[in-house]
Order: sequence, then structure tokens, then C-alpha cells
Amino acid sequence: MKQSLLGRNALFGLLGAVAVLTVVPVAAVMPAYAVDNIEGGDAPDLTAVKAKIEAKDYQGALAELRDLAQDTQQPDVYNLLGFTLRKTGDYKTALTYYTKALELKPDHKAAREYLGELYVETGDMPKAQEQLASLEKLCPAGCEELSDLQKAIDTKVTK
Repeated sequence: MKQSLLGRNALFGLLGAVAVLTVVPVAAVMPAYAVDNIEGGDAPDLTAVKAKIEAKDYQGALAELRDLAQDTQQPDVYNLLGFTLRKTGDYKTALTYYTKALELKPDHKAAREYLGELYVETGDMPKAQEQLASLEKLCPAGCEELSDLQKAIDTKVTK
């Protein structure tokens, strides 16, 4: 009886070791998602996408960004998807992606700015002002995103 218990414990120990050795390499290969730290080493290179956006090649940028979004949950990718969709006039889908970016990183300044600009473009000034207030908290000494959104709001109000 003692021998069969020893045999069973040895078997469980061996199976446990095999399980650990099987899982650990898989865990090491799985990509980590940059949620809190967008400057992480696993953030995708968005240089080509940004170049397409600057060239107003929104369809090319969208194709690339959609591929990236399938592979990673990254606030910069979602933010740029929102920006690109907004530029094509798809405000509803843009709103979805800005929201996703802010769920992953609530203090994402560019997403706050662009979401505010979406609200300005769609005439929802109270919501644009909410995004401006968020940026004022994130940038007490001022930042480019804050001044850009303020300019968009001021321009809309004076028209």
C-alpha cells in the first residue's frame, strides 16, 4: 500500500512538472498588452500609419490599423482608428474606438482631445467641454492636446 502511494505521488509530481514546463514557455511567448504603459516594448510601430494619416490616406491607414487592432489591445491603435474614422465622417464608429482607447488608458491625452473634437464636429458642445475639463486636469501646466481642443471649441463657438 505504501509503495502504491509513493508511486502515485511520484506520478502526480512528474505530471505537475510536465504541466509547469509546458505552460511556462507558452506564457513567455504570449504577447503582453500595453494597457498601463503605452511606451512599453510591445507597442506597435505606428510610424507608417501616422505617415498615411498625414498624407490623408485614410483608407490605407484604416486597413493597417484594423490589422493591428486584431493583434493587440493598445490605446494608441484605438485612438488612431477613431481619428481616422472621424476624418472619413464615420463618427459613430470613431466614438467606439475613442471609448476603447480611454477604457484601456483613461489619461490618454490624445484620445481626450480627439474625442472632444468629435463632439465639436457633431455639435455636442457640453461633451466637448467635458473632454476639455479632463485635459485641464491631466495638463495643469498646459499641453498641446489641451490647447488644440480649446482652439477647436473656440473656433466652433465663434462661427
